[in-house]
Amino acid sequence: MSFRIDPRLPLTGEVRRILAEEIGKALAHLDAARSRPEQALHKCRKRLKSARALLRLVRSGDETFCETENQCYRNVAGLLAGPREATALIETIDRLAASFPKESANDGLGAVRDRLIARQHELHEGAGLEAAIAAATAACEEGLHRIDTLALPDQPEQAADVLAEGARVTLRRARKALGKAGSRGAANDFHDLRKAAKTHGMHLSLLGRLWPTPIKARRKAVDELGERLGDLHDVLVMRALLEVDVRPLGPSEDTKLLGKLLKRSEKHLKKSCLADAAELFGDSPKRSTRKLARKARDDLAAAPLPEDAAATAS
Repeated sequence: MSFRIDPRLPLTGEVRRILAEEIGKALAHLDAARSRPEQALHKCRKRLKSARALLRLVRSGDETFCETENQCYRNVAGLLAGPREATALIETIDRLAASFPKESANDGLGAVRDRLIARQHELHEGAGLEAAIAAATAACEEGLHRIDTLALPDQPEQAADVLAEGARVTLRRARKALGKAGSRGAANDFHDLRKAAKTHGMHLSLLGRLWPTPIKARRKAVDELGERLGDLHDVLVMRALLEVDVRPLGPSEDTKLLGKLLKRSEKHLKKSCLADAAELFGDSPKRSTRKLARKARDDLAAAPLPEDAAATAS
């Protein structure tokens, strides 16, 4: 099975299938996180993001279900955010060291990295992580039982309109975030742009058989943008930690080089992200999805009708 909607099959069944697969994989990663939290938590959160992207794509077809489930999996991801962020900050230190080898040659980032590793161990070995995993597991298991209550329009025209509207909403969100990031440059603006880019990338996967033009190059560009926006997010989180009074990363003599490298990295990442996002999201969302809606109607109309719809038509 795949993370892709098959236009030959009823939309409701396809969305139920994909959602069940993603939540099932999230549960497997939660189980693995009890012994290997570093990567398992990251993989779990990725599956939850995929599920939420699917729910956003079909939201207009069953708003009550999609809004409720989206909030559920948002809360689950929030339970795991702290431990995952602890690992991401260590990865940020390592990326800075790789990007600026000359400046960090004398282990100028070592003291901060040691503190972050100690912080990671505290979060991963405490009772709090086990409680978070248990709560997340229970919520996902309950979500699996609710999947059969989803009901979407399966007639070709209505199903195509649902998919096109979901894709269009995300493109609008990306374009709006791009405008704000370019004019204000606030951390929240880039975070919104990152979330929209990630969701759009997942929509491209889901709609791979319905998207009107070859999407391989676009998908690659969107994925690369999402990764750089993720790196920028981690840089901004670490810069914020440097500015709080309690100094969680250590005294100023240990963080002076870190602050300098974070500023340089932030400047470079913002510039490249804005340029690439403008290429991807500068077009009108309505124009971008008009062909999608037309092709989806044609492709879905060519598929066999669901059994219940065929019975009604006869």
